[in-house]
Amino acid sequence: MAASEEHSALFPIFVLTIIALPLVPYTIVNLYLTFRKKTKTINCRCSACFHSGKYRKSIFKRISNFSTYSNLTVVLLWVVVALLALYIKHINTEVQVFEPFSILGLEPGVSDSEIKKAYRRLSILYHPDKNPDPEAHKYFVDFISKAYQALTDPVSRENFEKYGHPDGRQGLQMGIALPQFLLNIDGASGGILLLGIVGVCIILPLTIAVIYLSRSSKYTGNYVMHHTMYAYYHFMKPSLAPSKVMEVFIRAAEYMEIPVRRTDEESLQKLFVLVRSELNLDLRNIRQEQAKFWKQHPALVKSELLMQAHLTRETTALSPSLQRDLKKMLALAPRLLEELMKMAIIPRTQQGHGWLRPATGVIELSQSIIQAVPLSARKATGGSNEGYGPFLQLPHFSESIVKKIARKKVRSFQELREMKPQERAELLTQVAGFTANESQDVEMVLEMMPSISIDITCETEDPSSNDVWMSQKVNFMDEATAIIAASKAIEELKEGSGASAKEINASVKEAIDRVKAGSRLVMGKFQAPSEGNYNLVSYCLCDSWIGCDARSNIRLKVLKRSRAGTRNIATADEVPSLEDGAEEEDEEGEDEYDDDYESEYSEDDEDVKGKDAKAAVANGSACWQSFRFR
Repeated sequence: MAASEEHSALFPIFVLTIIALPLVPYTIVNLYLTFRKKTKTINCRCSACFHSGKYRKSIFKRISNFSTYSNLTVVLLWVVVALLALYIKHINTEVQVFEPFSILGLEPGVSDSEIKKAYRRLSILYHPDKNPDPEAHKYFVDFISKAYQALTDPVSRENFEKYGHPDGRQGLQMGIALPQFLLNIDGASGGILLLGIVGVCIILPLTIAVIYLSRSSKYTGNYVMHHTMYAYYHFMKPSLAPSKVMEVFIRAAEYMEIPVRRTDEESLQKLFVLVRSELNLDLRNIRQEQAKFWKQHPALVKSELLMQAHLTRETTALSPSLQRDLKKMLALAPRLLEELMKMAIIPRTQQGHGWLRPATGVIELSQSIIQAVPLSARKATGGSNEGYGPFLQLPHFSESIVKKIARKKVRSFQELREMKPQERAELLTQVAGFTANESQDVEMVLEMMPSISIDITCETEDPSSNDVWMSQKVNFMDEATAIIAASKAIEELKEGSGASAKEINASVKEAIDRVKAGSRLVMGKFQAPSEGNYNLVSYCLCDSWIGCDARSNIRLKVLKRSRAGTRNIATADEVPSLEDGAEEEDEEGEDEYDDDYESEYSEDDEDVKGKDAKAAVANGSACWQSFRFR
């Protein structure tokens, strides 16, 4: 019984150990990652954003951000650990080793007479006849009497002196740290123990597995629903206009699951009037178009109206419930746009090429969503092919302000960026009517925007039978990481071409110098096409800022395959001018291409094959680009 009580007392220690083993390292890792993060100010610091308060978090907002399921679980587990530690400290008593000599206050090796004297002396103090205290009685029976018997019996005394215990050599005793009621496995406790074992070892894992599999079967690796991928793949067309990408984007299953409430009907009707000009409705049959729009699935109607409200910055007209729904839509938008981009550039043609028009349309939609700029603001106007949309990224700008500065021959966003700060400040204060602080806000945002130039170099490699194209997503790397990546890539490329060690070192040194100067190296491969002249276009598209994209043309001449089994590719300096029927011709777009508004990348290129070369690469010719950021 005593042993079972001892094992039962160890149960809290056992539970504490099981909880602490995963909890302590998990907490340490999370704290390390939290303190390791560099505090970077990525929010806009202009006065308009500052006074809006959208970046200032109240105490309730910070508590709600902290109150995630994982954080609350960790805090709850630490509370349980603290309570267990206090409980263990409360019930823990020092283990008293049975030592007869110490109990009687004697030294080992004393005579029997001295043992009897010590026993009589302690009996006067603790014997029940002399001391009525129950604790004294217990101490006399459990310790003093046993100690006297162990020392007066020759066998017990010899065992104690040799093995430390009156009963001789002791074996290893093992038990299980379970509560006392589970150790009595007869009757009801046996059923409780059985149910506990079945529940913890069988039912609980099965329940977790079923829930996990049922949820994971609905999503891809990027936490996008499979139904969303099917819809994007089905509705993606090669002639899809950039203005029509929105109609495909809102068909995400995640958006279709957002409930449409009866209370939302009135707010959506008012919102429809505000954003009607952005819905690509035929004004000649406006009544029929409106009726057709409202006959769509209610979730599609709600999703498009909410997204257009965000683009046109009409969110103040939304009810609190619609604002929460819009916030959820915007939180899902980045990964949905990423998957939509994959559906646009996935190989679909016989040559394994993706589609350029819908791909650039996805990028433009991403830019508009991030900057809250209407798609209609990107229509070509006057002398600008990009419309006045890029200007709306800047604080205090509106369409009327753009018209004012256009009178001073500043018709494009690039012209405004290329002006000197002093000249730009004079233009904004004298022509646009900005104050000095508002002009400073514009300068602050312009400094945040990237400026990119592209340098492309192409080299040939032995082609393989693989004809798979791929797209590259470029992320800006810090200088140290970029130097390592560029050095390794250049070294592998030169070694594969049979360059000497001296040439390799020179190329690596040149690459490092260019990285330190602000460039970043991006490499890819594409299958060398058949013999002929090709005019390719490389696009570097920013998914966040409007007007920061860069493009570069490169002319290639693919020669006949040599006897060695390789091809030669000449770049721009080596390609002769096109002659004998190879003159540049403008090609008309496909008839089915809906040209609601012309994308700034929608102009016809000199060669259709060149348009397919956007950022898609495969094996055959190595093409590496150097991006310079300012």
